[in-house]
Amino acid sequence: MIRVLLVDDQHLVRSGIAGLLGLTHDIEMVGEAASGEEAMALVAAREPDVMLLDVRMPVMSGIEVLTRLSAEKRLPATILLTTFDDDEALLAGIRAGARGFLLKDISLEQLADDIRHVAAGGTAIRPSITERVLAGVRQAVSEFDCLDPPCQLTVRETEILRLLASGLNNREVALALGTAEGTMKNQVSSILSKLGVRDRVRAVLRGIELGWI
Repeated sequence: MIRVLLVDDQHLVRSGIAGLLGLTHDIEMVGEAASGEEAMALVAAREPDVMLLDVRMPVMSGIEVLTRLSAEKRLPATILLTTFDDDEALLAGIRAGARGFLLKDISLEQLADDIRHVAAGGTAIRPSITERVLAGVRQAVSEFDCLDPPCQLTVRETEILRLLASGLNNREVALALGTAEGTMKNQVSSILSKLGVRDRVRAVLRGIELGWI
């Protein structure tokens, strides 16, 4: 079972998402928090595999929660949730270590799939975030630490980067390309090294900026 912590200051939103996830066979809600402070405590107490975290909350925002947990090195795989397109929140969230960014109007099937992807080491930044957000990413991606100019990727590495951008984890990419998962991990490490970035989310954003995706 994938253990999920839901953080949102709106009771109806929490009830709705919790009710929907209760229909899945492999996702278990281990806690609900109505504030950033509650979230900090529940992460320590429940040790979730995935945290669904509202971006906009009073007192302590989702970005603040993300930043503090990341600094304390106890951040679970985190998907940020919002009701609107917010490119600034997307970029701030990625800087702080978020693995996904989704609009709250996502379907149960999409949300469940993205929770599974993130729990398995993948990312969940869907095209539904809109071209406006991606345009903001292209403009601001240079703010991230990266190698400039990057080393050119091989044809296979470019293919892998595109699959990572779709949200697949190493195992799923390996299955799609008919190779071993260990080999895939080595190739992903090579991609990160060539792009001069530290994680796959930044690699995807760098690939967008360079026009390789």
